[in-house]
Amino acid sequence: MVTFNEFAAIELRVAKIVDVEDLTAARKPMYKLKLDVGELGERILVAGIKPWYTKEELMGRLIIIIVNLEPKNIAGEVSQGMLLAADDGERAVLLQPDKDILPGSRIR
Repeated sequence: MVTFNEFAAIELRVAKIVDVEDLTAARKPMYKLKLDVGELGERILVAGIKPWYTKEELMGRLIIIIVNLEPKNIAGEVSQGMLLAADDGERAVLLQPDKDILPGSRIR
């Protein structure tokens, strides 16, 4: 169990995927995503969603990310956050707003 204050410390925002590249140095299939996070600027995320999404499916998509996660070096790239996805053991499905909203919008 986490406390409300612990949960509230996680900053969730809407981000728009503006570029997708294969991350060839990774041990498993991964993408390097460039994101527009509104007033927070651009962020780079490394994500293991390549088996479930093509580059074309990702371009321009709004997703939900954790923006205040400690950066992590993954396959030579610094990942500046984490996207949110549901995983049933066989596939991953990105969480996204159900209507258009500006990149950088807070999730509450």
